[in-house]
Amino acid sequence: MSYSVMAGLADISFEKPTIPAAESAFLMQARGWVLYPAQLEPSAIKALSHESDQVYETCRRVQEKNGVANASMEGAAHHVVGYGGALDRFLDALPLQAEIERYFDGGKYIVLNYGAALNPPGAKTYTCKPHRDVRAYTGEYHLSLNMLVMLDDFTVENGATLILDGSHQVADPPSTEIFQRHARQITGKAGDILLFNSLVVHSAAPNLTMGRRRCLTLCFGRPYVKPQMDFPRYIPADVMDGFTPFARQLLGVNAKVSASLADYYQPMERWMFKADQR
Repeated sequence: MSYSVMAGLADISFEKPTIPAAESAFLMQARGWVLYPAQLEPSAIKALSHESDQVYETCRRVQEKNGVANASMEGAAHHVVGYGGALDRFLDALPLQAEIERYFDGGKYIVLNYGAALNPPGAKTYTCKPHRDVRAYTGEYHLSLNMLVMLDDFTVENGATLILDGSHQVADPPSTEIFQRHARQITGKAGDILLFNSLVVHSAAPNLTMGRRRCLTLCFGRPYVKPQMDFPRYIPADVMDGFTPFARQLLGVNAKVSASLADYYQPMERWMFKADQR
């Protein structure tokens, strides 16, 4: 499925981050997150917002068919890649590539999940509970990194994301009461991008307005971490061929697992899991 909204793909551009590398590295280590302002042009925001709404309807139909379209899934779209439109092209020209690569010590990384959160008015989605986006506590070792792309302005009224500074430094997550007392609300403008350590405890907040508060949510990880979706199989081959080599790396094309001995016993240049995926 593709969407005609991407006819203006050439209009999408990504500005360079405005935070010096040393400063962003310090903030990431100390508090666990960095907000980068004005990373998307208005045309990109419009295209990504429109397609997020459309893909959510596709996800919702599957949720309803499989009996999981409950309140905790309201406004949540998962694995929003493979439709051939703006959401795909976002990976081709992923913002903040240098910052993400530095987080992973200069190594390769892949997409572990890629979703859209619409946070409609009054929603009680599972993301409204304080949580981490990784199950294992790895301390100072960077296993995964979250990216939140604001497609609408994030305000106190519409449920801007809550983050507990420094919570990536403590193995046991805090109680809900501690989180609510000490969490900081990250407000920003459409086009801002938040990067944060996946160990940081965070949540969405109630949307008290009459409109949606949209964002993209991505999680990146080292190539040996299992993603939520097998993207090389999930995405149709003709659509995958349309991605740039960089986006194909993100989607795990170079970190596949063999399914037969014939796949496994291959010369190095034809390995399913490439030698540089570490």
